[in-house]
Amino acid sequence: MKASEKFAVLKAGRRVWAVASIHGEADRLRRVHEALVERFIPGDRLAYLGNYLGHGAQIRETLDELLRFRRILIAAPRMFASDVAYLRGGQEEMWQKLLQLQFAPNPREVLGWMLQNGVEATLKAYGGDPQQAVAAARDGALSITRWANQMRGAMQAAGGHYALMSALRRAAYTADETLLFVSAGIDPERPLSAQADALWWGSSAFVRLEKPYGGFRRVVRGYDRGHGGLKIDRFTATVDGGAGFGGPLLAGCFDLAGELVDMIEA
Repeated sequence: MKASEKFAVLKAGRRVWAVASIHGEADRLRRVHEALVERFIPGDRLAYLGNYLGHGAQIRETLDELLRFRRILIAAPRMFASDVAYLRGGQEEMWQKLLQLQFAPNPREVLGWMLQNGVEATLKAYGGDPQQAVAAARDGALSITRWANQMRGAMQAAGGHYALMSALRRAAYTADETLLFVSAGIDPERPLSAQADALWWGSSAFVRLEKPYGGFRRVVRGYDRGHGGLKIDRFTATVDGGAGFGGPLLAGCFDLAGELVDMIEA
């Protein structure tokens, strides 16, 4: 896979707005977008830090809203499609694995874990029945494949949803390589080119980072298992108010020095 297919590069930006995990909270996302319209200035860039799916009750509406606001932004003067980045989070990783469940060595166990960790909400949003999924997993690879194809078709029938999921990036960084944006964390022992699951599942080492990672001034993540709100450390920042878990949706604005210069809470 080419680097351009793994990572989004935010070029010629002065500030970057980072939207935390949304988890199907479309109403909160709309309010964040309403505030962004008033506070987005020329030179700003936008990164959504994953977890659009799962947990909340407005998953289809969330993707519709992401697509709607993208059209508004890239229609503005001197804005391009590459100025808006969409990252893969744990929920999107689970959804992709769900659509490939027939390849799992133990599909029933994998499915059970995913249903307990948010994918059930996404499944229902696209007309799926968890009990049918369990039955398909029990009946074997052919049954799973048939069921997964039905779910894939349901997402493809929702205008733009499947294309958006296919365009997700592992991480995003500014062109001058001062700011790095990830969904849930990084493995400090690996270079960015070798990062994998830690990007969407997180790493306990993230909060203990004692030196700049890969030359970046700050690494910003949008998901924290504890949903502890805004936390700024020396080399990292966490922006997760707990949307989908009873908390607000946060969006932080960072300048190229890595400083938080604005904040939206909805």
